[in-house]
Amino acid sequence: MKVTKRSWLGIATLTIAALAATSLAGCSSSTSGNDLSKSGASTLTLWVDTQRAPALKTVAAQFKKDTGVTVKLVVKDFATVDQDFISQVPTGKGPDMIVSPHDKLGAYVKNGVVAPLELGDKSGDFAKVAIQAVTYDGTVYGLPYSIENVALLRNTALAPTAAKTFDEVIANGKAAMAANASTVKYPFLLGLDPKQGDPYHMYPFQTSFGSSVFAQNADGTYDPSKLTLGDAAGLKFASAIKEWGAAGILNPNITGDIAIDAFKKGESAYYLTGPWNVPAIKEAGIKYAIDALPSAGGQTAKPFLGVNAFFISSKSKNKIAATKFLVDYLGSNAVQEELYKVGGRPPALTSAYEAVSKTDADVKSFGSIGLDGVPMPAIPEMASVWADWGAAELQLTKGDGDPATVWTTAATNVAAKIKG
Repeated sequence: MKVTKRSWLGIATLTIAALAATSLAGCSSSTSGNDLSKSGASTLTLWVDTQRAPALKTVAAQFKKDTGVTVKLVVKDFATVDQDFISQVPTGKGPDMIVSPHDKLGAYVKNGVVAPLELGDKSGDFAKVAIQAVTYDGTVYGLPYSIENVALLRNTALAPTAAKTFDEVIANGKAAMAANASTVKYPFLLGLDPKQGDPYHMYPFQTSFGSSVFAQNADGTYDPSKLTLGDAAGLKFASAIKEWGAAGILNPNITGDIAIDAFKKGESAYYLTGPWNVPAIKEAGIKYAIDALPSAGGQTAKPFLGVNAFFISSKSKNKIAATKFLVDYLGSNAVQEELYKVGGRPPALTSAYEAVSKTDADVKSFGSIGLDGVPMPAIPEMASVWADWGAAELQLTKGDGDPATVWTTAATNVAAKIKG
């Protein structure tokens, strides 16, 4: 289908009766259950992770009841599942469907292991950024079910009101340190990898300077021929990184584990993180607010969006049944809300997001912040970007080198790798 105009929580289960009372019972399709069971293999295999498998058992049973087609859920190690998928699909040993982050899509398409997905009018039912994320070269390949992005968590006991700019965040953070010298140690927390940096978490600050990685087309997809990393806006961002490092605002020795632990202990008023760390913060009893990402460079801070989705193998022997299962069943309110319960992420289906937002303020906050975000590029060229990009940020955070030279060298290296 062509588009004209882009890492948890407790396990919960649905009953078949509950599903039947939802849109699953009224799924529309031009293919009857008997036709589906005769249209190809009578069993579909879905590779899934341990967390989502329990949430999909009931919908799989409902699909079997409605269509006669069995959906076999196979739990895989998701650290290597994308590589297994790429290597096994061409041999005919891979699954019919897979759960995967959208940023793997470029590699899947490049290796010819995924099939286009016909969403039809259903595409308008999902967040636009979610559809952009599962689109490659103008073709939709996936059924999105969740969106995730970072935001700024604020300890409301230390910083009662939200800040609009990063300068205000730092000023408020330092004021909290002065007022609580015995407990508050940091003006702001962001966990960094001491060996690789963290361009993902830093990206909102980078975009607030007008800097990006690749140029985006009108439909939100990325143009791999236009690397924008080393432009003038990027150089301004590079200078800011060195300044933040020198001032102790960014600290390469504060890892992700150290950052979450410090925020849980009330040692900082601010913490830039994603929804995956919210449960631990709640458990620690920290009273918090989720704020929009502050601008450091004067423009809107745009976080990377990660979209989780279901994809169909290009070698599936029953793509008709697989398409129906994804679009009509996994694309229903009931299933999207159930997947939200086990992942804590905003649903990609707009109606499901609106439903859960009524009772979950955190999901509503992260979801609204994500509206300003951009999908993480799914193009294969991104594999050539991360190492030099992160190394440049880390070097500048440590105070080493001239910002313009360090940043330009990284961009030049990336361009050479892409060309090579």
